[in-house]
Amino acid sequence: MTSAHLAASYPELSAMESGLIVAWQAFERWMVRCMTASDPKRRDLAPIDVLVLHHVNHRGSAKRMADVCFVINVEDTHVVSYSLRKLASAGLVKGEKRGKEVFFSTSAAGRALCDRYKKVRDACLVPAFSRGDGEADRLAGVAEVLRAQVGAYDQASRAATVSLGHDGEAVEPTG
Repeated sequence: MTSAHLAASYPELSAMESGLIVAWQAFERWMVRCMTASDPKRRDLAPIDVLVLHHVNHRGSAKRMADVCFVINVEDTHVVSYSLRKLASAGLVKGEKRGKEVFFSTSAAGRALCDRYKKVRDACLVPAFSRGDGEADRLAGVAEVLRAQVGAYDQASRAATVSLGHDGEAVEPTG
């Protein structure tokens, strides 16, 4: 699945990226189908909507849009803003203005939907895992590696942005 032109310089990195791509696609598909199984009327929710809903529901505390963006690592605030409007229109979240900020929390319907999602997840996904000590350690290690990769990709994104010349053409990286 890796692209030969990318694998030529570092095949292991290309293999890891290929794994991320197929894992992300499977995870997106899972989120949408789990949500649909939780409530067939929610077929219109996109993966970002599911992520935003779960984060807004997290720990039952209201969150600012900036907090949601930060935690799920979405740089384009318009994407999260659209999702919050969509979820509010569906009656799943509500916004409360506090000073200049709007804080979002789940409605009773949003909390109930998150609870049903958890039940479907517990019934359909969790049994695929052994939940043994070895697996728990392995999953914790994978999570640690993924967090480190986020940092590497974020830094590389900044470097790529800086490497654009004044005319918008890419310049050769140094070093």
